[in-house]
Amino acid sequence: MVLFSLVATHADIDLETVAQLSTGASELATSALAGSPAVAGAIVLATCNRFEIYGEAHRPDDVDAARAALISQISGASGLNDQLVSRSFSTRTGPEVSQHLFAVSSGLDSAVVGEREIAGQVRRALITAQHEGTASSGLVRLFQAASKTAKDVGAQTALGSRGLSIVSVALDLATELSENPDWSTKKAVVFGTGAYAGATMSLLRERGCTDVSVFSSSGRAAGFVATRGGTALDTASLPAAVAAADVMIGCSGSDTRVEASDLARVRADSQQPLIAIDLALTHDFDPAVGELDGVELLTLESVRLAAPQEQSESLEQASSIVAGAAGAFEQERESRSVDSAIVALRRHTMNVLEAEMEKVRARHGCTAAAEEVEFALRRMVKQLLHVPTVRARELAANGQQEHYVAGLEALYGITVEQPAARAAEAECPVDHSQPPGAAAKLETA
Repeated sequence: MVLFSLVATHADIDLETVAQLSTGASELATSALAGSPAVAGAIVLATCNRFEIYGEAHRPDDVDAARAALISQISGASGLNDQLVSRSFSTRTGPEVSQHLFAVSSGLDSAVVGEREIAGQVRRALITAQHEGTASSGLVRLFQAASKTAKDVGAQTALGSRGLSIVSVALDLATELSENPDWSTKKAVVFGTGAYAGATMSLLRERGCTDVSVFSSSGRAAGFVATRGGTALDTASLPAAVAAADVMIGCSGSDTRVEASDLARVRADSQQPLIAIDLALTHDFDPAVGELDGVELLTLESVRLAAPQEQSESLEQASSIVAGAAGAFEQERESRSVDSAIVALRRHTMNVLEAEMEKVRARHGCTAAAEEVEFALRRMVKQLLHVPTVRARELAANGQQEHYVAGLEALYGITVEQPAARAAEAECPVDHSQPPGAAAKLETA
């Protein structure tokens, strides 16, 4: 079995393209397994600034076919042509897969280095894949190891100890831009009820902001505020809340985009300035709202540029932990890869032993002499298997397990069958089931 990943992030392409690529991400893993025999397992990691697919193929020769199938499905869902989709993704195989995911889960590859929200998104990606039955056993081990690595980085280094996140940096920017930095006097409107909306509510509360209203186009606002506080909005009450707001924060990525013309109309009589923070990859707010008088627009790109640099010592320490964890994971994986070969050799040898013992029992019956012969043969077989077993582990640790498998076939005619990948049995502010760019109107009440 071979692990591979397709990676599209803010570091390589613009966020608009990342948003388009992630359209239909929630159905990708299931459709990939159903549509291509080359794909043995798939987990999708889609966040506000990255779209990554982690897969497992039956053989190295299947990786190209699995990648082609995924590219085709992403192209069909996003409306982008195959060539553009293919160029947007970098492909990783072998140790690069674990090295990258472990760095991602630890916050080393984030727009805000050291942010801890990504670790939760990695966990939820695995949970979702397990629930949908698309997580192969190899992918489950990969993501579990990534989560453990993220915990180790958080516990053993100062990286992220300041509690930095995309949301916290955005709120810091908003504080700097405000005429009055006191959040206890501000009225905030939050769009969305996902993980980022939850983090936003917590941070607003920490900063003393108690006048918070929440709008969800899916109608989940009432349930959301029931456990987190705040006031639930519907389409009738939303315009008045936006008209009175000092800050509005987009965390949904749904089809309820606030257009500049609607915002201008709703706030025509508002005197106080408005800070609009758009944390949704597909934009909750029309980019043109930043051109309105009295409105300051902050985006994910604004957050990325404003994110403080972590101390180099902490980064080096975290990178060392990630590299060590990735190396240990690969060694364990390579060791597992020869388990089937070792089992096949033992089965072959024991079958030969049992065949010979049947001959002994047929001639001598179940006598003490027969038992003594069997004991001696089993002890001899155990000794004979010791060196081949140790050698198998050594070759696997050096990435040469295929030589061992080839040797078994050449010497004993043993064909090693790899076990089928077992499917093992929640979020970003982006609703990936919706196409980007859809708009909803803010009607005045």
